[in-house]
Amino acid sequence: MYYKYAQRWFDLFETNKEMIEIETGHYIKSMHILLNAHFDLRNFSKFDIVLSHFEKFALSELPNKHDIFRVNSFVYINSAKLNKHLMQGTFKEGLQHVPALVKELKALEIYLDQHRILVFNYKIATLYFGAGEYATSIDYLRRIINDHIDLRSDLQCYARLLHMMAHYELGNIELIESSLIKSVYRFMAKMENLTVIEEEMFAFLRGSFKDPSRKVTQALQEFLAKVKKYEKSRFETRAFAYLDVISWLESKVENKTMSEIIYAKYLQSPHR
Repeated sequence: MYYKYAQRWFDLFETNKEMIEIETGHYIKSMHILLNAHFDLRNFSKFDIVLSHFEKFALSELPNKHDIFRVNSFVYINSAKLNKHLMQGTFKEGLQHVPALVKELKALEIYLDQHRILVFNYKIATLYFGAGEYATSIDYLRRIINDHIDLRSDLQCYARLLHMMAHYELGNIELIESSLIKSVYRFMAKMENLTVIEEEMFAFLRGSFKDPSRKVTQALQEFLAKVKKYEKSRFETRAFAYLDVISWLESKVENKTMSEIIYAKYLQSPHR
């Protein structure tokens, strides 16, 4: 239904083009919302069409008449570009654009609120995690965790889970056991609407460190089988949108990179 009404919103402008100049901000927002809907549903080809349309519009005269339109177009387009790499598994290709993006975000910081910066930091951290650059992923996640901003408790939760996963990948077991487990648990305990996946994820990370290596593989397989049951559940979409835990688990079980796992899914998708 989110996608259905996002498409209707965009279509209203396309069938009444005179309104694009009158309500430019709403037209820009309609493309952003539609791109998010395609991202959530993994409508790859439709995502590309809307993104291409948005990029062409951003180069036209109309959105460059006002700083707000120009900045919003930049933010929404670059957020979509990061999403494209995240859903296709092309993490290393996406990271090639990060230095220029970070520089531009710095130049536009007077126009950007903390929420937008938080979201970009999370997406960039996820790219680094997917590319296997866990230390740099941790650097970006710390920007979220250490800012103490009372925004997006859900994203704050995922930043902490991903932070713990990155240390798990680096083999920093003592750090996890001594402090991270407790801090993540305290933060998650404050959230009143944890999904099943979020609770299972924390339980797995908390319990797997006590097992010898031979049992960890078995634990990963069991955890994967457990969360796969929720893959199509509409109540768990938030978990899978923010953290592709299934692909991470599959990469561990199949001894492949996350990039290989997600890209293979992209190639097999009927919506490509």
